[in-house]
Amino acid sequence: MNATGDGPMVNKKNLTTSQSVSHTSQKDDRPCIVAILPRGEAIRNFVYSGALDKVAQFAKVIIFSVIPSEEIRALLENRYEMVIELAEIHERWIVRFTREILDIAHGRYLWSEAAKERWRRRDWEANTIPKKIKRWVKKVLCYPFAHPKGLEVLSNLECYLSYRLRTTNQYVDLLRELNPSLVFNGSHVHGSIALPILHAARALGIPTVAFIFSWDNLTSQGRIIPPYDYYLVWNEHLREQLLTIYPSIRPDQVFVTGTPQFDFHFRPEFWWTKEEFCTRVGADPNRPIVFYSTGMANHMPGEPYIVEGIADMLQKMTDLGPPQLLVRVYPKDRTKRFEELKRRRPDILFPEIPWEPAWLTPKLEDCYLLTNMLRYADVGINIASTISLELCMFDKPVINVGYNPPGIDISPVDYRKYYEFDHYRPVVQSGAVMVARSPEDMERMIRRALYEPQADSEKRQRFIKAMFGDTLDGRSGERVAMKLLELADRARTLPTRSVII
Repeated sequence: MNATGDGPMVNKKNLTTSQSVSHTSQKDDRPCIVAILPRGEAIRNFVYSGALDKVAQFAKVIIFSVIPSEEIRALLENRYEMVIELAEIHERWIVRFTREILDIAHGRYLWSEAAKERWRRRDWEANTIPKKIKRWVKKVLCYPFAHPKGLEVLSNLECYLSYRLRTTNQYVDLLRELNPSLVFNGSHVHGSIALPILHAARALGIPTVAFIFSWDNLTSQGRIIPPYDYYLVWNEHLREQLLTIYPSIRPDQVFVTGTPQFDFHFRPEFWWTKEEFCTRVGADPNRPIVFYSTGMANHMPGEPYIVEGIADMLQKMTDLGPPQLLVRVYPKDRTKRFEELKRRRPDILFPEIPWEPAWLTPKLEDCYLLTNMLRYADVGINIASTISLELCMFDKPVINVGYNPPGIDISPVDYRKYYEFDHYRPVVQSGAVMVARSPEDMERMIRRALYEPQADSEKRQRFIKAMFGDTLDGRSGERVAMKLLELADRARTLPTRSVII
């Protein structure tokens, strides 16, 4: 399918769409579940983890997915009933504009620290007269809707326009033929490519389920579009947050499953020996490993200066080996901003991160690599990252960078603001992580972490227990699968819903 909306590409053992549907419909009377994988990480979470394989034991699974490579295409086609490739569909400008106003209005209503920061940056980016005028118009339009009732009205309008002004009938026709019991979206954010099929399912009265992709999404990302019938979340806190931010959602629509993203860390088949790990990343198993994970280039400009500064600190710690710096470059960072540092500093370890560049998709090998980076790190350093949580899961000391790169202007960015964001502030307040407010703090905290690794262990364990409960058991994917099957069975016993648009 191309950008003009010619339709999705269907692959199932070289069958046409109609043949494929006929083939699956005659096979058995199991429920049919459509799973949407609109981004590479959804493939990791629900395919590599085995979650959808578990669903496929009891239901017909139809995959609508981005296809990052022929290898992943083959992987999907060998596992599931039918694979339909997602691709961008051109939408009318009024649909896109309505969605943008909805998103801006939601941010103004939410007004979290992250929403305030995004608002400030968008104002800063409007640096010409035409841009300032456009920005002003959008802000004026959003204000009347920046409250729960207004957002509900605008959300319904977005749904109506998205369906009524659709530029293709392909997804509507496919869903009518497939007649699924349930449509599951594996990532509710960054998935505009999935919106046409979600709006089609909603219009046809097919129950929809969203997986809330990450712990920061509700306060740091935009509006959930479109509304879903059910939601799966990481933990109780996210459940409560979702119900507070979206008052129209009922408690019986939201379920805590944990996230398959972390399942790999707790499955022994993904563990390497320390010797094997060090061989793979070029590390010395007899020296401490300081693990630095980088962030997004636009959010953390000048980060190579931070990394080199830490490398300089470690070289001076001869009493500790000295420690070696292992850097995991953020896999979505395609700027190559660390290349010059790689060439100039052979003492810094930069292992290749196995992701497909298309759709920014983790390869299965990265599930092994990241798990063992966390297991064998002696201390972890990052800028307000989810990696902090993962290090705490392994009871490793965590240091967050709370100072800007010395000597350069990175405005309007300020690293310190990230620790005020609603999702991350409780992490800092718990004492599970240390925040270095200066290079001197960083050097002192690294020494403390290496000499006294258990100093904050109780705080780390208490925070992780409070946040995740009993879901860190390697079985979150299984819980997702069981909930999808339960909801699919429930949908089959309910009266057929009328079209809602």
